[in-house]
Amino acid sequence: MQHLIDRFIRYVKIDTQSDPESDTTPSTKKQWDLAHKLVLDLMEIGMQEVTIDDHAYIMATLPANTDEDIPVIGFISHFDTTPDYSGTNINPRIIEDYDGRDIVLDRKSDMILSPDYFDDLLMYKGQTLITTDGTTLLGADDKAGITEIIEAMSYLIQHPEIKHGKIRVAFTPDEEIGRGAHKFDVEKFGAEWAYTMDGSQVGELEYENFNAAGLKVTFTGKSVHPGYAKDKMVNAVLMANKFLSLLPQNEVPEKTEGREGFFHIYKVDAQVESACMEGIIRDHDKDGFEARKGLIHQIAGDFNRKYGSEVVKVEIKDQYFNMREKVEPVMHIVDIAEQAMRELDIEPIIKPIRGGTDGSQLSYMGLPCPNIFAGGHNFHGPYEYVPVESMQKAVEVIVKICELTAKRK
Repeated sequence: MQHLIDRFIRYVKIDTQSDPESDTTPSTKKQWDLAHKLVLDLMEIGMQEVTIDDHAYIMATLPANTDEDIPVIGFISHFDTTPDYSGTNINPRIIEDYDGRDIVLDRKSDMILSPDYFDDLLMYKGQTLITTDGTTLLGADDKAGITEIIEAMSYLIQHPEIKHGKIRVAFTPDEEIGRGAHKFDVEKFGAEWAYTMDGSQVGELEYENFNAAGLKVTFTGKSVHPGYAKDKMVNAVLMANKFLSLLPQNEVPEKTEGREGFFHIYKVDAQVESACMEGIIRDHDKDGFEARKGLIHQIAGDFNRKYGSEVVKVEIKDQYFNMREKVEPVMHIVDIAEQAMRELDIEPIIKPIRGGTDGSQLSYMGLPCPNIFAGGHNFHGPYEYVPVESMQKAVEVIVKICELTAKRK
């Protein structure tokens, strides 16, 4: 496993934070630093048809080692890290034979990774954990997935006795800002189906995700001297507050789980004359998703009838949709992944993703793409960690999927 650890640490030390304010692809120049290294690494292990395009999308091929007619499958991960937390100067810590106690990440800021709060840690007693130093995120999302794919391809190359069909791999930029699949060339990739290695704990296997939309609501007020404001002032601050109060109070991220949808307002800028509210809408059910968007428009319409036309303006932009609709007709691709896990004594955890992956967009682009665990926990912040044994199991799952696909023909 040391080779896997070394590869992962090399990758996470390269800053690849993406930028939602940028209109380029990739959104940051520093993503190229890892992209170019990945190209060299793919070539070094013996992959063929290694390409990188003008937008840093990387593709490579492991040719079939049998003459049997086997479907072409693929494995995909992203190399950017979230803009939510610093990815600069990452210094991973290796905790061997974890004893189940608190891990002090950074004494200066009293940053502690504790099983009292993160009880998932207790699943990994006796294992080797890779954590942050408490000042940055780790980047297991999704450099763990990249590491696992490359290690799996290397293993297959070194073990030609494992028969498999043609396998395609791809690494993408800007997934964390919702653009990972925007310029993905499905036709060039040429796979019948693929798997994103972008889940969390061991056993996760997901083919459902949220329907998602971005939300922006603007309020236009009217500022008048407060001493003479009766029946004249229209306070945009209060309008925004009232609008928020009319949304279902229990349908927010911190009060929902499983397939429960939510409204999430993450930014409000407000003055008397104008206010702007930004957020997201999420729901696994398509009808529920449309109903949520409808409620926003209904509340805005009520405000405009009360305060005057165009006082409230709503912008809702669909971001991605539940891939279940595209995967269910080809459920054998999920069955293969589930069988692979069971043959490796991994209990599959089949559940909906409370988020989105490149796979959701790719599924609607013609490439059905369930999501498989990569092993990490507590993504997007300083408490992020990954058990090395989980990464190794992910490598084994990839290899087993390739083997089982060849056997099913």
